[in-house]
Amino acid sequence: MEDTKPKPVTPELSPAPSPAPSPAPSPAPSPLLERIALPAANHVEHLNVNQIQVVVRRCSTPNITEETTYFIPRNPVVDAGTNTDPPVVCCPLLRRFCPCPPRGLLASLITKVLLAAVLFGVVWSITEDECLPGGNLFGITILFICALLGGRLVALIRLPKLPPFPPLLGMLLMGFLLRNIPVVTDGVKIDFRWSASLRNIALAVILTRAGLGLDPTALKKLKSVCLRVACGPCLIEACTTALISHFLLGLPWVWGFILGFVLGAVSPAVVVPSMLLLQKDGYGIEQGIPTLLMAAGSFDDILAITGFTTCLGMAFATGSTWYNLLRGVLEVAGGLVAGIVLGFLIQYFPSVDQKHLVMKRSFLVLGLSVFAVFGSGVAGFPGSGGLCTLVLAFLAGLGWGREKARVEEVVGWAWDVFQPLLFGLIGAEIQVSKLEGYTVGLGIASLLIALLVRVLFTFVCVLCAGFNMKEKVFIALAWMPKATVQAAIGSTALDMARSRGDKVSENYGMDVLTVAVLAILLTAPVGALIIGLAGPRLLQQPKNSASGERVKPTLSAFFLGTAAAGEDDNESPITYESTL
Repeated sequence: MEDTKPKPVTPELSPAPSPAPSPAPSPAPSPLLERIALPAANHVEHLNVNQIQVVVRRCSTPNITEETTYFIPRNPVVDAGTNTDPPVVCCPLLRRFCPCPPRGLLASLITKVLLAAVLFGVVWSITEDECLPGGNLFGITILFICALLGGRLVALIRLPKLPPFPPLLGMLLMGFLLRNIPVVTDGVKIDFRWSASLRNIALAVILTRAGLGLDPTALKKLKSVCLRVACGPCLIEACTTALISHFLLGLPWVWGFILGFVLGAVSPAVVVPSMLLLQKDGYGIEQGIPTLLMAAGSFDDILAITGFTTCLGMAFATGSTWYNLLRGVLEVAGGLVAGIVLGFLIQYFPSVDQKHLVMKRSFLVLGLSVFAVFGSGVAGFPGSGGLCTLVLAFLAGLGWGREKARVEEVVGWAWDVFQPLLFGLIGAEIQVSKLEGYTVGLGIASLLIALLVRVLFTFVCVLCAGFNMKEKVFIALAWMPKATVQAAIGSTALDMARSRGDKVSENYGMDVLTVAVLAILLTAPVGALIIGLAGPRLLQQPKNSASGERVKPTLSAFFLGTAAAGEDDNESPITYESTL
């Protein structure tokens, strides 16, 4: 019986195939193999990198398998992919860093330049002169790029053991330089209507962030100390500023309170990053000082914006004093009602079963916020737009629950775009040639007096909160930086005065804006330095952090600042953060 298993065949060293018993014809030889010079059998051991070993298997019958081994020499002159001569490399080092076609960083740079050129060409073909030097779009683009670069440069300034400087300082200074360099000023021009509109959009974005950032759980658990720190210093500074500016700067009482509420807000852009750095190192966390200041900052800003919008509506209203006062109250009530209605509306629309839910919600909350800010001015109730934005954003976030974080992320992207524009445009509003030394000096004096009163009153507010003397001093000093809210609402009164053509109100609005910019320049860097330097010296690090033991809270220790009678002396007292 014939064996059905195929016989193993040892690879031959010569190209001659083994004899097959089947009369089946062998396939025609390849023309390529005819041109191959095959080495002899006694030269196989000298196979090197310039030769390729090819084993060809052919099955003529089910029982017989033929194997043929070929040795193909490599040809370094021919490209295996294209069967052509490879390109001549004149400089291997140059080809390594600049490949052809370009790849990596060089290709990315060329792509971005190409995209910018195409975008400029499209916009120029539509707007023509607006994109050229002296046009509004050209000025806005240059201002945005310079403000962004200025913010990045300031953020690179790092001092050891100190929090980083806020990037908004670089944005503000870039706008100020573009406005006051003679050659640059002629090419970078922005119409005041365009500038006012962009700043109002930035105001709507920051109010939306503030409303979404409110934590309803923290609202329910707020203690008296947080309410005192959030409301007391803001109101006292607003009243002090109104009194001083009335007698020193000659502002009317309503405009004095407008300036007071502009200066009364603390800046989250300065306080929050500094507090997070201290919290990371463990300073003050047992007493809950970072948590207290970050939670109270949002309510402080909301109170200042509400007071500002109310006084703004009264300043531009016509009629008797009692009518203007009643009008301000009505604007606040109207803003609350409109915000509640719109907030509940976007809680349920779009519904949760729709596609692209996050983008739709983000568009609605931002669109309604911008509409509220602009629409209130068109309707003749400018004081209600900001409050409406805060309320609708808070209620919308309350209904969305955990999905609110994704909307906050999209709103944060919008703020990343409008933040350089806001601070750059604020800095560009200040012209050195039009500033009076008398106004600047009195404005700085009013600011310093108001800050002193604010620091002292903040110290009084935390007297019965269970903190020691050093911690009270730190809270009072850390509660004075100003930046974001001052930039957002500092120019609103000036924009309204310009839109109405009231020259007297324009002068008052310019005084308010000048003092607001001075407050940013003085308090933002100084406040960041004070928090970074005073924090490690005045605050305490946790003593039981190594053991990891959790301290049992007691309400008596929270309100009195001492441990309950009969407890162990090693047990840490209850703090604000542990109560939350």
